[in-house]
Amino acid sequence: MRLGLITLVLSALILVSACHDPAANKSHAVTSEPAAPSPQAAASGQKFLLTPEHCEIKFTASQVTGPHSATFQKFSGEIDYAGAPEASRVSVNIDTSSLNADDPKLTKHLKTPDFFDVAKYPTATFVSTAIKAGGEKGASHTVTGNLTLHGVTKSVTFPATIGVTPDAINVDADFTLNRHDFNLNYVGAADNLVRDNVELVLKVHATKS
Repeated sequence: MRLGLITLVLSALILVSACHDPAANKSHAVTSEPAAPSPQAAASGQKFLLTPEHCEIKFTASQVTGPHSATFQKFSGEIDYAGAPEASRVSVNIDTSSLNADDPKLTKHLKTPDFFDVAKYPTATFVSTAIKAGGEKGASHTVTGNLTLHGVTKSVTFPATIGVTPDAINVDADFTLNRHDFNLNYVGAADNLVRDNVELVLKVHATKS
């Protein structure tokens, strides 16, 4: 009887672990049609560079059996800082073929037409259109910008915490996107479906150019 109870508890723990959704309880980005830049975003200021040496672009998706993470290892960008985050602009260019997942087979699969189709869509871009003070779950700001991914451009709004020093700008953001908004529609096996929401984590330490 005791052995049966232990087995039941262990099975339940395994099931809970397998069903863990990394996108649960995260801020969810709002997507809409592409937006025009605000007048403030066009202002020119001091440039701070985004490089893979000091920044990370990471995403985590999950199937019923569990989550997998990947990073983009080649990208470039800049923050055009005009005296305050709200008056500044961010732009990023990502080499989608540089993605690297936590499993070599998954890395290969993510690059195929099932997912990012990197041969057809070698670049993803983000250009901010507005940055406002205040954000969800204690974030210091809310960032809106046009994200082009997998041949689709959408306006994306998400919370971020931004810190500015004389020599660097630090940005931390952790939110989810619905992959179907960008026509990433691969379903997965019938017994191991891919969840719709993907967690995106941005860690930026931009330094003066």
